[in-house]
Amino acid sequence: MPPTATRRRAPAAAPAAAAAEPPPEVRERILDTASTLFYERGVRAVGVDLVVQQAQVAKASLYRHFPTKDDLIVAFLEREDRDFWATWDAVAARHAQDPAAELDAHMGWIGERLARSHYRGCPQINVAAEFAEPGHPARAVAQAHMQALRARLRQIATRLGAAQPDRLAAQLTLVVNGAFVSSPWLRPAEATAVLRSAVRALAAAARAGAA
Repeated sequence: MPPTATRRRAPAAAPAAAAAEPPPEVRERILDTASTLFYERGVRAVGVDLVVQQAQVAKASLYRHFPTKDDLIVAFLEREDRDFWATWDAVAARHAQDPAAELDAHMGWIGERLARSHYRGCPQINVAAEFAEPGHPARAVAQAHMQALRARLRQIATRLGAAQPDRLAAQLTLVVNGAFVSSPWLRPAEATAVLRSAVRALAAAARAGAA
């Protein structure tokens, strides 16, 4: 009787859930596409179907990464938030010993953003304006961003020796946010100069009050 033939075991099939999981780059493509559309057209004007079409992905892939449109909006704002603070931190690190120079440098790069031809305002402000509901998750992200801006400006105001750092921080926040929403009415060549001169005047007055 011939020896029994050795049967080769077939490799185990991958779990269905793992096989269906899209690669990580799909998430980034969806988020890249949605971010561009949200910023250029406004969040309410952009539907999930348009994102799917332009990202060239299946709708199931989008919902696997972003179960709701609100999740996609929050991811968009959180990425904008990280980008903004990464730039802020890099500038702050270069002027750690000189708060006046740091404040001026921040107004410089913010002014450069205002001067971009494709600039459409602060994403956080834009989205907060579209969603009036206090409990909307997008508003929570936008509110946290604005609170962080004021807190960081307060730190600079304290280092500047302002008599009332809270007040100066509030004034600076008002100027910066006002610049964000006023960019369409500022000529590109003047955006940085206008922002810097306004902030310098406020800082000088605050320091004079402390003398």
